[in-house]
Amino acid sequence: MLYATRAEAGRELAASLTHLRDTQPLVLGLPRGGVPVAAEVARALGGDLDVIVVRKLGLPWQPELAMGAIGEEHVRVLNADVIAQSRVAESALADVEVSERRELDRRVRLLRGDRPAVPVAGRLVVIVDDGMATGATAVVACRVARARGADRVVVAMPVSSDEAVTRLEDEADEVVCPLVPRWLGGVGGAYRDFHQLTDAEVRSALRL
Repeated sequence: MLYATRAEAGRELAASLTHLRDTQPLVLGLPRGGVPVAAEVARALGGDLDVIVVRKLGLPWQPELAMGAIGEEHVRVLNADVIAQSRVAESALADVEVSERRELDRRVRLLRGDRPAVPVAGRLVVIVDDGMATGATAVVACRVARARGADRVVVAMPVSSDEAVTRLEDEADEVVCPLVPRWLGGVGGAYRDFHQLTDAEVRSALRL
């Protein structure tokens, strides 16, 4: 399976989430790439749309490989295996975290501004990304949603590694992914168009 765009992937993903249509879910996209996917899911399910802002803590020399992630509510998750195998110094981890925390705060201001977050308490929350390799950012997102009082947490993505799905099954009440290849070289390989989204495109998907 190859998705043309993130929007198409969102429509495909929504077809696997029809059992949630009557729950009036709150669909939370992970910026940037997860937002256009989440917008299609929210539209198909008749749910509310918002963002849940997290940042990957990438290796200093390989930023796409997550050694952890941080999120709102000061949540942090570390990938101990990646840190150990890569021999990341504590000072290097701290430097990456300071930089990513600064970017997380910037994105919260950009994507919300003066608009408060849609209340999570007591709701079924669907956390959506455009794909997952390690699942670290989604784990953080699950913990942020639970810290805000979510009644039930579902994680959904168009493509994922088997490792990420397994990891998320320990965090979420349900994990939905229509494409789990035997070997995932990279999330972008599942898309024909996987361009780096601009902040303007994300704001447009959120209709800001």
